Amino acid sequence: MQRYILRRKNLIALLSGILIIFAFLMKWTAGNMLLFEWALIIASIIGAAPIVLQAYQALRVKVVSIDVLVSIAVAGAFVIRNYEESAIVTFLFLFGAFLEQRTLNKTRSAIKELTEMAPESALKKMENGEFVEVDVDDVDVGDTLLVKTGAKVPVDGTVITGEGSINEASITGESIPVAKEQGSKVFAGTILDNGTIQIVADRVGEDTTFGKIIELVEDAQDSKSEAERFIDRFSKYYTPAVLVLSFIVWLITKDLELAITILVLGCPGALVIGVPVSNVAGIGNGARNGILLKGSEVSVILAELIPWFLIKRAH
Repeated sequence: MQRYILRRKNLIALLSGILIIFAFLMKWTAGNMLLFEWALIIASIIGAAPIVLQAYQALRVKVVSIDVLVSIAVAGAFVIRNYEESAIVTFLFLFGAFLEQRTLNKTRSAIKELTEMAPESALKKMENGEFVEVDVDDVDVGDTLLVKTGAKVPVDGTVITGEGSINEASITGESIPVAKEQGSKVFAGTILDNGTIQIVADRVGEDTTFGKIIELVEDAQDSKSEAERFIDRFSKYYTPAVLVLSFIVWLITKDLELAITILVLGCPGALVIGVPVSNVAGIGNGARNGILLKGSEVSVILAELIPWFLIKRAH
């Protein structure tokens, strides 16, 4: 049951949003407060389900996560019968998770497009002198390979016979073909526009320049900037602090609604989600457009430099 609910968070967010819209339409057009309240109650319950499950899973490993804070805030809103707050908070939290997943999926798609550019086969010279098509993983350093017009260069190597022009845009970003002859270096993932060449493999697999580029982009997504590291530390202590603060406010004022309001306003979901997603999205979009970033820290530096550059250019 838990898996069923968690796998359908996006559908739950959609249903919750529809119910919230329906509730306010009933209030503003028909003045039906009964339907208004019940629509918000149902939206709150279904919206809180995946959040409560995530909070329970976090507490099982002794982590007081943002989900715990949201779950308590929603429960408190129910206690004071503020269904409007509970429904909107759960919807926004689920919608934020949807945007995060959508951004990550787009980034994975960009990485997939990059990996699909890598050559999958090669014409390898066998012991009898004939060239046979083999999987690129079966090519070893020192093997002789044949590259024909229109084919991708399967490995990093050196031209031993023949000549032609190669489009190296996938490596250098330069679209003008580069002439190659005996002794010239060629790189995996580049395309032979014309001519026929034989090369000897110098680097294969993940050791090729193209393989390193793919590895670099994948590693860059996993790296964390200073801002992300701060957010990780911040969220670890912030959630318990908000819980304690709201409890102290309730003890002093005996105003439960005020304490619940502090819980609701203290949910930093956008902050926790926004920074990592923006960095990952930047790295993925850069890869799609031929710009390689070595990590999140580089994207932060670029974000600081670009406005300065535009201002200098304007002057």
